[in-house]
Amino acid sequence: MAVANGPRDRPRVALTFHLGPHETGQDLTLAHQLLADASGLAVPITVFAVGRWLDAHQDLVPAILAGGNELANHTYTHPTLTALPADQVAAEITGCRDVLARLAPTQGRYFRPSGTSTATPLILTEAGAAGYRTVVDFDVDPLDYTSPGADAVVARVRAGTRPGSIVSMHFGYPGTVAAFPRIVANLRAAGLTPVAVHDLLA
Repeated sequence: MAVANGPRDRPRVALTFHLGPHETGQDLTLAHQLLADASGLAVPITVFAVGRWLDAHQDLVPAILAGGNELANHTYTHPTLTALPADQVAAEITGCRDVLARLAPTQGRYFRPSGTSTATPLILTEAGAAGYRTVVDFDVDPLDYTSPGADAVVARVRAGTRPGSIVSMHFGYPGTVAAFPRIVANLRAAGLTPVAVHDLLA
């Protein structure tokens, strides 16, 4: 099944981040900054990682998991999944699943497709065949990957988020990293607690 949000009757939200090729080159400064901020604010985030990229940056895995964060599947190479036939969709899902099983055996509970904001029936079928009962979409998208600046990211998240929301953001964008502490402050001021996807859906 696909979920775009958790229960609306509990004051919880999930902040999810895509991690992969949009990290600028080999410079992981932004990634480490975001992880440090999340740890310092005691906010667990759910990281949807691109398998091939994560395999090339394995040293980041302990840093992700150290803060009580969650690591999940965002395909192996980050294609537009809706444009692929079933066998290639399956390969993208299982490729990342196998990387996660090797690098973080206790993780990899959820899958999020790349290149689309909603899972198609084909994607759901192949995800299920790969062992993913839950495909995680989202209901808040501040379009941070368009680099609108920190103020815009903060405002869009604040405007769109309500109890149960799943917010989609990205590592690798300075505006997103700069916005993160303010996003957390706004959520808490609104009486909302950021949790990992697993806790949101529990």
